[in-house]
Amino acid sequence: MLKARILTAIVMLAVLSVALTSFSTQAWIVFVTVIAALAGWEWGGLAGWSSTPRIAYGAGLGALLVLVSVISDLWAGTLSAPALLPFLLISIVFWVALAFPWLLRRWTLGRGLGAFVLGFVVVLPTALAMIILREVNVALLLAAMAVVWVADIAAYFSGRAFGRRKLAPAISPGKSWEGVYGAIVGVELYGLALVFAFDFELSVGLIILGALALVVLTAVSVVGDLFESLLKRQAGIKDSSGLLPGHGGVLDRIDSLTSTLPMVACAVLLLSV
Repeated sequence: MLKARILTAIVMLAVLSVALTSFSTQAWIVFVTVIAALAGWEWGGLAGWSSTPRIAYGAGLGALLVLVSVISDLWAGTLSAPALLPFLLISIVFWVALAFPWLLRRWTLGRGLGAFVLGFVVVLPTALAMIILREVNVALLLAAMAVVWVADIAAYFSGRAFGRRKLAPAISPGKSWEGVYGAIVGVELYGLALVFAFDFELSVGLIILGALALVVLTAVSVVGDLFESLLKRQAGIKDSSGLLPGHGGVLDRIDSLTSTLPMVACAVLLLSV
């Protein structure tokens, strides 16, 4: 298992590196479309759908992503805030207003219209955010993704070292409040490292605002992780799929990104208006 995990990680890193640095805008959109379609197929598994509806759903989600990209001129490399913001805002509303009560009450996904719509709310804005942020700057997309990676790593080690109080034992028994605190500290240190590394000249107000924004992103990333964990537990599966040996499925790799990247992309578009 460890060997498969390491080999898969190497392949994923190599493919992502090439795609990020070498692909044209259109090729990157196609690359992200494949990821979104696979995530949609896995979502159908969480909903308990049979093979054909899962394939159709994944294909439909990918097709919708391409359609939105073309209609909004994102395919041509143009960032149109009025055309793209609604998709991102729908995602933010879900993660801020509905995801926490969903976890608290442990609602079920079901197999009907709710599951159908929610899959688009979770996956489509994430894919759009990946395209938007990469179009602005590859480094910006990597920096946003790194917030989640740093949070995960810091939470893991701080949880193992200091974890005493369970965060959500009925959903993910391994997570603790100490892990969350460690994630916040790790992400704040990461933010400071970026400020010093790139010699940003920021006012005290901007530093405080940035620190608060990182706390929010860290908290929302935890919610995204717990949300997928809940759906998998309710579906009676360990991983969203076996597409990535040793790592589970696509949704397992982007669970926290689904809640964070749309927020970052929304902020970037609003600042550019």
